[in-house]
Amino acid sequence: MTEKKPLVLCIDDDPDILSYLEIVLEAEGFDFAGAASAEEGLLEYKKAVPDVIILDLMMEEVDAGTGFARELKLLDNEAPVFMLSSVGDNLSMTTDYAALGLAGIFQKPLEKDRLLAVLRAALPAVEATG
Repeated sequence: MTEKKPLVLCIDDDPDILSYLEIVLEAEGFDFAGAASAEEGLLEYKKAVPDVIILDLMMEEVDAGTGFARELKLLDNEAPVFMLSSVGDNLSMTTDYAALGLAGIFQKPLEKDRLLAVLRAALPAVEATG
């Protein structure tokens, strides 16, 4: 019997970031779904029902990341959502991420070990087999 791998939906308009996440996550036993915009991400979310979501704050559309997070709340999303940001600590001073239903923030550039540790901690019921 094959164990279910946790599915991580990653939404970022930077193809290099999506490629990096796909390589790292699949090598560590996660399934990967990617989207290059909030609109594509919403379609993937409805199709794939991810176990965790990593969402870029600043995509080409203004407030696309925070808008997507608000959409997820309206859909009663239960998957942990992590914001991916290049503004880091400044985000916590300007955005009430708890009100958006975010589980946390990853700072760009991503640190592989921290990323994997946080994801595994957020998914205790669905263990990655990496």
